[in-house]
Amino acid sequence: MKHFFTSLAALALLAASTVAQADISIEKSSFGKTKDGNDVDQYTLKNEAGMTVVLSTRGATITQIHVPDKNGKFADVTLGFDDVAGYEGEDNQYFGNTTGRVCNRIAKGKFTIDGKEYELAINNEPNHLHGGAERSLDKVVWKAKVVNDKNGSGVVFSYTSPDGEEGYPGRLSVTVRFTLTEKNQIRMAYSAKTDKATPVNLTNHAYFNLGGAGSNTVLNHQLKLVADKYTPTDETLIPTGKIESVEGTVLDFTKMKKIGARIKKLDDTAAIGYDHNFVLNNQTGKVKLAAILRDPESGRVLRVSTDQPGIQFYSGNFLKGQKGKGGKEYAHRSAVCLEAQRYPNSVNIESFPSTILKPGETYRQITIYGFGVIKPKGEDKKADSAAKAKG
Repeated sequence: MKHFFTSLAALALLAASTVAQADISIEKSSFGKTKDGNDVDQYTLKNEAGMTVVLSTRGATITQIHVPDKNGKFADVTLGFDDVAGYEGEDNQYFGNTTGRVCNRIAKGKFTIDGKEYELAINNEPNHLHGGAERSLDKVVWKAKVVNDKNGSGVVFSYTSPDGEEGYPGRLSVTVRFTLTEKNQIRMAYSAKTDKATPVNLTNHAYFNLGGAGSNTVLNHQLKLVADKYTPTDETLIPTGKIESVEGTVLDFTKMKKIGARIKKLDDTAAIGYDHNFVLNNQTGKVKLAAILRDPESGRVLRVSTDQPGIQFYSGNFLKGQKGKGGKEYAHRSAVCLEAQRYPNSVNIESFPSTILKPGETYRQITIYGFGVIKPKGEDKKADSAAKAKG
């Protein structure tokens, strides 16, 4: 917690307002200005248990998550930067942001809707990645407001992407509601509407190290994915269209496994580690448990629940030792991402879940990050059940 209060002290010189919403406190403060001179705010949410989440209006971004370990000691478990300049710099690899309009990859930056072909920026040669190069959702400043209603206390971020922005058709209005609960959950509820048919696939791109952001590796963490299958890819990480079993492969996380145990077998592949879309089981459209990440040393546990059909597991293969919050270095494979999503390149693969949003329809998605500590043997099922929020 020391680093958290240090960062807040620097903000104390700026105007701030605090409101108490039920049992969640929410503080608004300035996070600085963008290179273009736009004001960026941040919102600090804290529950009675002491869990703290900090959100930024640039990119509707999670910048900090402070949770206790097995001994009650708090640490920030997500990667990020201390100021807006960090998020605008080359060392930002989508840390904690809301990603879109379409997360993940679109083959060769092209797709066709109603007979018309659209071309997007090629920012991950030879493909389009995470919504574009200059005006993707992670790079714009969103509007924000504090809410307190039957769904809990939190912050709603909103942004309207004009027709043609980053090459996408349609005027797209997007909202993301972040709610902090007394059960140490971050609930993210997404919605979007359009005036033209357009692909939409949103996610959050938080990087996690449950030992604390800046710890030198995540390979000692353990992972379980509720996924018996995955989508194999070509050499540019575009899905082939097939869906295959993980059984007998290094991608089998159907039981809890150490992340670093088999990762070297992927060093010479196109993914250079884990960077795969897993097909989640029990695709009912309801919020269900998708992944469990745990750190045996700290005892911290993250449970990801979602109503999406897929989850991208990325093992931080391109982290390069850049300096983040408090001057800490983010070493190669020192954090992981667990990105709830529809499958990559779905807009070009008819057999995959559709990402096309049409006028009159509403895109909706719910994903939950639930934090806790490792339970004594026999209590995991009870904890997993509690982590499943009602859709």
